[in-house]
Formats: sequence, C-alpha cells, structure tokens
Amino acid sequence: MEATRSWVALLAPLVVVSALVVVCVKYDARVKFHDLQKETSSQDKLENEWARLQLEYNTWSTNSRIEKVARENLNLVTPKADEIIFINIK
Repeated sequence: MEATRSWVALLAPLVVVSALVVVCVKYDARVKFHDLQKETSSQDKLENEWARLQLEYNTWSTNSRIEKVARENLNLVTPKADEIIFINIK
C-alpha cells in the first residue's frame, strides 16, 4: 500500500504538469492558426490588388492610349512620307 501511495504522489504532479502543457500547446496552436488566417487574408487582398494594377497598367499602356496622349498632350503628329529618313547601318 505504501508503494502505491508513493507512485501516486510521484505521478499526480506529472499528470497535472502534462495537462498544463497540453493546454498551453493548444492555445499556442490556436493563436498561430489565427495569425495564419490573418496573413492568408492579407495575401488574398494583395493578390487582388496586384491583378487590378496589372489590368490598369495594361489599359494605360495600350498603343492607342499612348498615341492619343502623344497627339493631345505633346502635339506630336505622324510624319509625312517625304519627311521620313531611313538610315542603313551595316
């Protein structure tokens, strides 16, 4: 009977410590999962913004848009045939 009590006295604190460690690890896992969810959400927002920026870039960089800006803002015109000079570099 004395041996059983000594085993109980030895194992009871170990069981309590083990239970506390399980609680701490589960809490830490939940916190990390919450952080992961926030980062995933942030990543999704950034990917959406990147797609929007690429679309906007493609819209602003079309040849017709560049030509329109060149004509309206810079007053550029297409040269006449006799104004074009070809240079051959060999």
